[in-house]
Amino acid sequence: MKYLLIALFLFSSFVPCFSQDKASAKSATEYQLRLLAAKLYSSGPGTGQDINQQLLIKFDSVLNEPNSFENYQFDSLKKDLSILRSPDNKFRIIHWHMEKADGTFEYFGFIQSRHTEIKKTGFMRKTRTESVQLYPLTDRSSEIKNPENAITDHRKWYGMRYYKIIHNRSKSRDYYTLLGWDGNDKFSQKKIIDVLTFDNKGLPRFGADIFNFEKKYPKRVIFEYGANCSMPLKYSSKKDSIIFGHLAPLKPSLEGQYQYYCCDMSFDGFGFKKGKWNYGKDLDAVNEKDDNDKFYGDPHDRTITNSQSNKVVDRRKKKKRSGQ
Repeated sequence: MKYLLIALFLFSSFVPCFSQDKASAKSATEYQLRLLAAKLYSSGPGTGQDINQQLLIKFDSVLNEPNSFENYQFDSLKKDLSILRSPDNKFRIIHWHMEKADGTFEYFGFIQSRHTEIKKTGFMRKTRTESVQLYPLTDRSSEIKNPENAITDHRKWYGMRYYKIIHNRSKSRDYYTLLGWDGNDKFSQKKIIDVLTFDNKGLPRFGADIFNFEKKYPKRVIFEYGANCSMPLKYSSKKDSIIFGHLAPLKPSLEGQYQYYCCDMSFDGFGFKKGKWNYGKDLDAVNEKDDNDKFYGDPHDRTITNSQSNKVVDRRKKKKRSGQ
């Protein structure tokens, strides 16, 4: 009995120390990742390749640890990196961008997801196996010739920086609509509505046939506009709609030259019905505060003043006047 009491005392003393060691190791890991992220964004365009590689290797190691999905929240990294969890907590996207010397952008990151596999083991018998899967994201934007109609996977990713995940379910399938930003180049930038789904094996797929956009049916919706302009693209929980600023050229003669497009102070949107995002014109914008508002535009805050915005030609108003 004496030896048993001694053993129990030693074990009870060891457990708190072990927990403290795990917490210390976790804090040290997040601190290392935070330092790498800070170094990456303090480096000039086209000079952060080595740091970026270190960040990728470190994240790959951490996210492959058992229970990392629950244990690592990475709250201290959210000022520099985009870390989004789905509303149903089935996956998260950890990603970031790097500006190149020529003014274009490349994106990096990971999807970490929970996957449940159901197998039949006999008559009226099934087994459920749950696992956490990790998928590195490889930006192949320059190789995707027709991105509006492309369905790709994590190995051929149309890279961007996401700031919102919207969860919809239709016909027993989950659709995760992603709102994102792409710096594109020195002349224009993009806002994008993409869709993420997972197949039966848990593999991610980007792009889906769930858009009805003026009798067109793209797999994702891409808006391109001037590098010095801003374009709101938000989800309204009150209206259960995606609302975005309508783009128009600064002059009618600049039609089709998207580096000269800005918002014309009107709003359009999509509403989800019967498994589709259906387009609607001239919506009332809902000004709802969101914790991710800072990510709605270029992280480098390339915006224009209200006086410049008002110079944009409103094509729909002009058509109404000409028809009178």
